[in-house]
Amino acid sequence: MYLMFFSPRENRYSINALIGALEEFLIEQKIDVKVCYKEDELLEMLYALPHRALKVVVISFFTTQFWDMEGLVKGVKKAGEVRIIAGGPHPTGMPRSVLKMGVDYVVRGEGEYVLSRLLQSLINAQEPPEIRGLCYKGQGGEVIDTGLAEPVDLNRYRPWSVRFKRFGPVEITRGCPFGCHYCQTPRIFRGGIRHRSVEMIEEAVKERMKRGLGDIRFITPNALSYGSKDGKTVNLEAIEELLKRIRAILGKRGRIFFGSFPSEVRPEQITEEVLEVLKRYVDNDNLVVGAQSGSDRVLKLCHRGHTVEDVLRAVRLGIKAGFKMNVDFIFSLPGETEKDIKETEEFIVELVSLGARVHAHTFMPLPQTPFKRCRPHEIDRRYTMLINRLLPKGVIFGDWQKQAAISKRIYQLLSA
Repeated sequence: MYLMFFSPRENRYSINALIGALEEFLIEQKIDVKVCYKEDELLEMLYALPHRALKVVVISFFTTQFWDMEGLVKGVKKAGEVRIIAGGPHPTGMPRSVLKMGVDYVVRGEGEYVLSRLLQSLINAQEPPEIRGLCYKGQGGEVIDTGLAEPVDLNRYRPWSVRFKRFGPVEITRGCPFGCHYCQTPRIFRGGIRHRSVEMIEEAVKERMKRGLGDIRFITPNALSYGSKDGKTVNLEAIEELLKRIRAILGKRGRIFFGSFPSEVRPEQITEEVLEVLKRYVDNDNLVVGAQSGSDRVLKLCHRGHTVEDVLRAVRLGIKAGFKMNVDFIFSLPGETEKDIKETEEFIVELVSLGARVHAHTFMPLPQTPFKRCRPHEIDRRYTMLINRLLPKGVIFGDWQKQAAISKRIYQLLSA
């Protein structure tokens, strides 16, 4: 078998984790593994392989990438007999539309276990395994969908690969208990919140340090949930233990980035005690805080689980502790009224006056979410005027314009 992972920049973290999780299986089965970063590179490799060989391409993508991946699949299919396996947020939420693209198998939800079982069945020329987490067409053309994959034990799978040299931010927590109505995360990962053990995270840090990769970052829906049983109550002892043990490995040769990109923190969980611990161990000078709106009414509609006052308090505490505070907002959220927009505009102005920066987004309907049927609207002129005032000051950034343009195409796709 020739196995090719397509790994553009947007999907590199998920591909890294898959290759790491499958490393022992791939070595044991003597599978020829290639990682391709561009479509032309992938197609060139496919055409160069033996005609009769078993060729498998694995892709993972978001809804915003649907049209690019649609073109990629068509190109791959022209390269001969190739099996395409797709996973990630969009295939998990809309598996049937992905099969129509020409994909052979969709992995729904957590892919570590499911993908290894599926690859084994392909190697043995057998029918797909009878497990949860697969969607494909049967011999009669009927769609077989076994639902979301069973939750995996994170400590059974390493999210890095020594053999295939795949290292990235370490996923320390999977799942989210809050269920924000615009977010796919709590719908993709079943089984509640789970954490990777400190021991496995230490192993990841040591492997990175051996290769001179001293910047340690983390993937988690909420950095301050680490070690928490419910994901809502901060387990500060567990967080400090994690950071302390990583710092002991790094010494002065590496840096810890916790609560900054590619993760964030929830505002109601920021306290003086939390900030004291972070200041003691981390190297990031900023924290990413999810606010999303300056209207308590809209926050309730979104099922956010915090208030505007929580955000204000978090920003004040963070700045007082010496952190630069980057605050996420989503413009044009469903149900927003003129009053809500005015409140959000005034709140952003207040946060900026305190020294915060705004990370601006535009609402996009996404599969599986309660807001998936909500029609996106043009960004209100008040937001546009506010952005134009703040841009020259360097206190607002983000891809809100691209998101506003693509949100309409996504709505059409989900409504088809």
